[in-house]
Amino acid sequence: MIFSEAERNYLKTQQLGRMATVSRDGAPEVKAIGFTFDPETGTIDTGGPGLSSTKRWRNLQHNPLVSFIVDDMTPDEPGEVAPGWGRGVEIRGRVELLDDHEPPMAPDFFSREVIRIHPTRVVSWHLDAARPEIAARDVR
Repeated sequence: MIFSEAERNYLKTQQLGRMATVSRDGAPEVKAIGFTFDPETGTIDTGGPGLSSTKRWRNLQHNPLVSFIVDDMTPDEPGEVAPGWGRGVEIRGRVELLDDHEPPMAPDFFSREVIRIHPTRVVSWHLDAARPEIAARDVR
């Protein structure tokens, strides 16, 4: 299993993350993007309008390595890990660029292109009361 139960549960409740790519000349680019998570395959899909014409798509054609972070503030509620602190999951991996593919959301607005992230490393923090420390591991 790529993700722990706590990581899967967290990712299923989130809709926005930040994807970091690197351009051909080495310049970093970070974009906030919507995403879907498939707990069965452990992959992350994202789309957009005219996705193949974006800088992000071109960056990934040149260098398919990516870092994707989903995070928020831990609710200040009893039973939460580190209430009032941050929590999240960083996913490092390799992307698969799919064309003529059903978009993961907004099919009337998004183009038929998808960026699919296949995780190779997962780092998470403050998600699991049984393991409140930072959890980092290679997954493939």
